[in-house]
Amino acid sequence: MAARRQVTNKLRTAYGRASKKDRGRILDQVMVTTGLARSSARRLLTGPELPDPAQQIDRRRLRARGFSDEARRLLERLWVLMLCPCGKYMVTMMDVWIPALLDAGDLDDWLVGDALSEVQAMSAATIDRYLRGFKQAAGLHGISTTHSTNAWLKGSIDVRAAGDDWGGQPGMIEADTVAHCGPVARGEYARTLTMTDMATGWTENATIRNNAMGWVTQAVAELTGRFPFPVTGFDSDNGSEFINHKLAAWLQTEDIKQTRSRAYKKNDQATVESKNNHRVRKHAFYWRYDTTEERDLLNEMWSLMSLLGNVFTPTKKPIGYRKDNVGRRVRVYDQPRTPWQRVKDSGILTDPQIKAFEATLAGINPADLTRRIITIQNQLTTLAQAKTEALADSLLLDMRPLKASINRLATQQ
Repeated sequence: MAARRQVTNKLRTAYGRASKKDRGRILDQVMVTTGLARSSARRLLTGPELPDPAQQIDRRRLRARGFSDEARRLLERLWVLMLCPCGKYMVTMMDVWIPALLDAGDLDDWLVGDALSEVQAMSAATIDRYLRGFKQAAGLHGISTTHSTNAWLKGSIDVRAAGDDWGGQPGMIEADTVAHCGPVARGEYARTLTMTDMATGWTENATIRNNAMGWVTQAVAELTGRFPFPVTGFDSDNGSEFINHKLAAWLQTEDIKQTRSRAYKKNDQATVESKNNHRVRKHAFYWRYDTTEERDLLNEMWSLMSLLGNVFTPTKKPIGYRKDNVGRRVRVYDQPRTPWQRVKDSGILTDPQIKAFEATLAGINPADLTRRIITIQNQLTTLAQAKTEALADSLLLDMRPLKASINRLATQQ
């Protein structure tokens, strides 16, 4: 860079006085000599004159380092002992922690020179800046089980955002999957597919082995047949379990329009997201399920929940907004009704279809459904609780590549 600056400074006057043709030749010469691109060479020749590199180096004043390496190592030690707080918390904690650590002798091998006074003089921003690399190397990140997919296929599917008109009639389905991975997304674990109708709230679930497109397509086909009305639309997020050629081809064969939500906009699928919580997490909990026996129990529970939730459990649906007595915008809900009542009121089914479905409900005691669901939940807890808690106990060490260094910092005397 110093050589480039010297060359451009020498040719600056000649370039300014030269004709257009000669300027081109000068640019060619500068490009060959310095290796600069043409636009960069033109900018250096026409811009303000830069100081001579030798004079700049002679006159440069280097600022002394504010904190020593010993202070940084002590800072890392304190950060680990304090359970990894941010800089703002750490500044506040030092007044209480440092006297206690000094009394216990945890800092005896780390008090080199003025390291302690330097650490106490650091601001919160300085602490975060000095610890940035150490935190990144520790790999403390969250877990996401949704993965991006084929960009071409994704671009060919229409986007449906929150608030877009979807017709208002039964048949528009929102779909999502819930991962039964426990505290860590490692290895193969079960997924529960949730499909819910936006107009009536009718919800169906199925637990599959994993998120492979074959299992998801098979589950979508099975659940589509369980709805008491024809499915006309299928809306999902942008995960690869839904945006794939196998499922897209099946939906086209069944004449079901496929749409997707916007990326990172959960409100676009508010209906099915609420069912993920109220239906799946509330009844299947947060245990890790990865065996055939556990999947069979879950699917048995979902068949019971289909009756209990769609026929015997009323829900409310938002129908608009109003203003309260102080002018605030308040959501307005309709009267509670079961999804089956909403299906009958929609007029989408004929009288023979309604009578045939109600005939299958004769003699069903909803209390028996509840008792059987509780029995299944107890069985699932017996099968999955111990292994889930064992994973949780080992999670802290498994998720930190620098566990050896952190343990050394935390225990070294």
